Amino acid sequence: MPLFANILLLILGFVLLVKGADWLVDGAAAFARKLKISDLAIGLTVVAFGTSMPELVVNIAASVDGFDHIILGNIIGSNNFNLFFTLGLAGLIAPLVVRSSTVWREIPLSMLAIVLLFLFATLVTPSGSMLISRLEGAIMLVVFGLFLAYVALQLKADSSQEGVLIRNLSVPKASAFLLLGLAGLILGGKLVVTHAVTLAEELGISQKIIGLTIVAMGTSLPELVTSVVAVIKKNTDIAVGNVIGSNIFNIVLILAISALIKPVGYALTFNTDIYLLAGGTIFLFIAMFTGQKKKLDRWEAGILFAVYIAYTIYLVVQ
Repeated sequence: MPLFANILLLILGFVLLVKGADWLVDGAAAFARKLKISDLAIGLTVVAFGTSMPELVVNIAASVDGFDHIILGNIIGSNNFNLFFTLGLAGLIAPLVVRSSTVWREIPLSMLAIVLLFLFATLVTPSGSMLISRLEGAIMLVVFGLFLAYVALQLKADSSQEGVLIRNLSVPKASAFLLLGLAGLILGGKLVVTHAVTLAEELGISQKIIGLTIVAMGTSLPELVTSVVAVIKKNTDIAVGNVIGSNIFNIVLILAISALIKPVGYALTFNTDIYLLAGGTIFLFIAMFTGQKKKLDRWEAGILFAVYIAYTIYLVVQ
């Protein structure tokens, strides 16, 4: 297949992933409301999971096909993109106010998830290989359950939490949105994995680099759009919460599910990318106490953004 056709099909895959996630969320949220489920519960589950669906679907497809480097590249790359590019861009548009709970709980929880990933991935098995096993995947899922319980308590205690915008759809329309969403996600995920791998082979680039860059950027589009729109609407705290929450989801939910499907082999070449992610998370925490307290200032956001550009150039040059 010509190179141009592979690129077009890869882009089509990303479009289907993003639209599929939107349709699935709209349909599922409408059904949940008809079942008298509270907006709070819908926001915590259906809507919160929606922005992570592209990463999840791509990783499930990659797990089934045994593309470990796509799985890890997508997770670590998405988290780096969210932290450095999305937060950096959002913070350049306007300084980002950060809630006290995000500073003292969610950012440290995000760091804990990174440490778990690193420990599980680099722990050598009795056979001498490095991988994230099904047991380790299950442990991460337990951590995710505890995080979800924490978020639920946090939302209930937060009287300023805005209601979730849910479209009022009839049952036939909600069903159509659900089916279209699922179809878009499944087809989009398959297209992204297949043509990302093909593209890597045709260009002589490793699956790791493709996963860390093109796949990670494409699957992170929902978080990017959500954060930028939140900043434009002056809901700057949502931008930071969205990114940190998504980064925790990606490791303790999506990587956990990938490992449960099939243990994920790890290569030490990913260490640099994990170190960058850990360093960026520590920088974000320190930034809460420099300049204006509990705020990501423009100059700090500029550093994040510049680091991501330099990192991407480094990956391409590799």
